[in-house]
Amino acid sequence: MKIASLKHGRDGHLIIVDSKLQQYALATDIAPSLQAALDDWGHVEAQLLQRSARVEDGSYDELLPFDPAQCASPLPRAYQIVDGSAYLYHVELVRKARGAEMPPEFLHDPLMYQGVSDTILGPRDPVPVGSEAYGIDFEAEVAVITTDVPMGVNEEDAGAYIALVMIMNDVSLRGLIPAELGKGFGFLQSKPPSAFSPVAVTPEGLGSYWNNGVMNLPLVSVLNGVEIGHPNAGEDVQFNFPQLIAHAAKTRPLGAGTIVGSGTVSNRVPDSGSSCMAEIRMIEKIDSGEFVTPFLKYGDTIKIDMCDEQGQTIFGSIEQTITPYEYHREMETKKTGSNGF
Repeated sequence: MKIASLKHGRDGHLIIVDSKLQQYALATDIAPSLQAALDDWGHVEAQLLQRSARVEDGSYDELLPFDPAQCASPLPRAYQIVDGSAYLYHVELVRKARGAEMPPEFLHDPLMYQGVSDTILGPRDPVPVGSEAYGIDFEAEVAVITTDVPMGVNEEDAGAYIALVMIMNDVSLRGLIPAELGKGFGFLQSKPPSAFSPVAVTPEGLGSYWNNGVMNLPLVSVLNGVEIGHPNAGEDVQFNFPQLIAHAAKTRPLGAGTIVGSGTVSNRVPDSGSSCMAEIRMIEKIDSGEFVTPFLKYGDTIKIDMCDEQGQTIFGSIEQTITPYEYHREMETKKTGSNGF
């Protein structure tokens, strides 16, 4: 089953999309939004699956053409986003470039941070950034959405709480990261809103491409029309999603609609390319002693996609342009009056 959210208000309108992402049916009579569906997943999943079957065979009466540009991310806002680092080669590169060793505990204790969840960019929305000097970067990842996860869940049971799978652009501002990490208190300003694919898919709907809690297909990143990476999300994985969920839930429950990210997909095979600009730059630094490739600039476009073996996109592509952001004083005057008081 494939689910998406049409842009509408804060939480979108829930729709069901066919497997080739060509047609959809509204599902707001079952649940008004994806979050509402997740809140009652045990009851509404069967109804959604029944409608999905009719969308797929074309027997549903009210089918409409699907346009990813009309979509918000599947969850336009979420109660929680936590992002891990399942691909340790990426971490190794980042640390090696600055002369730091890989701590041995990273092999069994995943890195994880809590990201922006109250604002999520749509898959075709621009990425607004206040300054190019911030070191703008994308990170191509896989992510899952959970149902209610109990505190202390073990790795063996955690996979049962994965409702949906999607892909992610985890936007990062590399120039702000060192100072924030130097404070010893984690990311804040350096991690602005991220975006997710137009469509989220149930693990069952992914068939053999979903195995052992990971996607087993290349995740392709294209910058300004040129492919820069296609690492396989099923290779060089230190932590699968059940392990990441169990880590996040060790001392807290995770509410329905929690999003868990994999971290930047990265393979040790050099010709697989990279899923972020930082990794390209780190390899340059290690090989030549200098950073050559710049971070993203205004006007740059990034496309992230994952296709099946027949070349059919599974989740729909994330396609975004980096744009300048300026705070507009008039937004405040609308709230307070024309004189600003």
